[in-house]
Amino acid sequence: MSKIATALIASLFATVAFAQAPSASTAASSTPAVVKAEAKEAKTAVKAEAKETKAVVKAEAKEAKAAASAKEEVASAKVDAHEAKAKAHHKAKVSKEKAHAETAKVEAKEAAPAK
Repeated sequence: MSKIATALIASLFATVAFAQAPSASTAASSTPAVVKAEAKEAKTAVKAEAKETKAVVKAEAKEAKAAASAKEEVASAKVDAHEAKAKAHHKAKVSKEKAHAETAKVEAKEAAPAK
């Protein structure tokens, strides 16, 4: 039984070694025209992949720029709103002061003839 197992293992190794060895048909199919065509195909594939990557990077940059612009617009709108609110509060304060001053004048006029 040991001799049979040894023979099977040896034949297995021999089969694997034979399958990995380059055959004459493989060498014949690697003519310069075939190699040139494969190289051209690989070059075309690399160019297409580079073009696609460039387009993706460009789109991502455009999206990032749009997001930054939107954030800038929001910040600008917040500043404008804050300034408008400050102006409104200032106007209201001035109006109140004028109203109090006019009220004081009217009261002073009313009080002056009564003397």
